[in-house]
Formats: sequence, C-alpha cells, structure tokens
Amino acid sequence: MERRSALKLIGGAAALLTLTACAQPETAPDIVDLAIATPELSTLVTALQAADLVDTLRGPGPFTVFAPTNAAFAALPAGTVENLLLPENKDQLVSVLTYHVVPGAITSGEVLGQRLDVATVQGGTLDVNGIVGKFGSGVRVNGANVITADIIASNGVVHIIDQVLLP
Repeated sequence: MERRSALKLIGGAAALLTLTACAQPETAPDIVDLAIATPELSTLVTALQAADLVDTLRGPGPFTVFAPTNAAFAALPAGTVENLLLPENKDQLVSVLTYHVVPGAITSGEVLGQRLDVATVQGGTLDVNGIVGKFGSGVRVNGANVITADIIASNGVVHIIDQVLLP
C-alpha cells in the first residue's frame, strides 16, 4: 500500500514538472544570437559586425539566412576576408552578406523536391535546389551544400552552408 502511494506521489510530481515546463515557453534566440552561439559561424559574426548588419538581423524579420561556416570563408582566395573587413570595403561586404539573406522564413521542407529562384535582400537571386542527391534528399544554394538545415530563430530560420555565396 505504501509503495503505491509513493509511486502515485512520484508520478504526480513528474506530471507537475511536465506541466511547469510546458507553462514556461522558451523563446528561441534571434538570428544573430544563434550565430554567436555557433562556434563555426564566428567569421560570419565578425563580418556582420563590420557591415553594421547586427541590428538588422536582430529585427522582426522573418529572414532566411544561408550562413557560411568559418571553413567556407577560409576557402576564399587568400586575403579576401581581410580585404572585405576593411572599412573602405563596407559596401562590398554588405552586398556579399545581404546576398545570403532572403526575406521570409523558408524551411528545407518547403523546397525539397523543387528548384526555385529566390530573391535576396541584396537584390540578386539564389538558385535553391531541393532536388539533389540520388533520392532528392538535400538542398543546395547556388551550388553550396546546406550542411545543417532549419535552425529556427525567433525572427526566421538559418541554414548553414559550406561555401560563401558571391553576388
């Protein structure tokens, strides 16, 4: 009899903890905070700061960001990143970075099995190809592979890519 009471008490406590956890919704970080918390996006964060785009990408959005990894930036010709980060090249840096941003929140599920031309904030278009691989299970953007898809932020979605997209 005492064992049943103890089990009911434990079960009731677990239910209460579950309800409490559900009653306290966690808010997702915004796109910038998400990038800051992702070590492999530190070069992107540095570039966003140099381009004065942090406040924009903390805005309400929604935005879709194709976020190049540090390795993607490192694969650019020697000196490219350092040159783009110079104050006198800010306009060019803004152009490159905003070419990675699409208005609206687009998840990989919305493009799988399709090929779309998507307008960027920069004014260009991206070829978003959701028909890749033997079974169409992947997404490419202008030839870059989406290596981590659908990271949901409070103001949009981030897809980590393996190349820097150039307008």
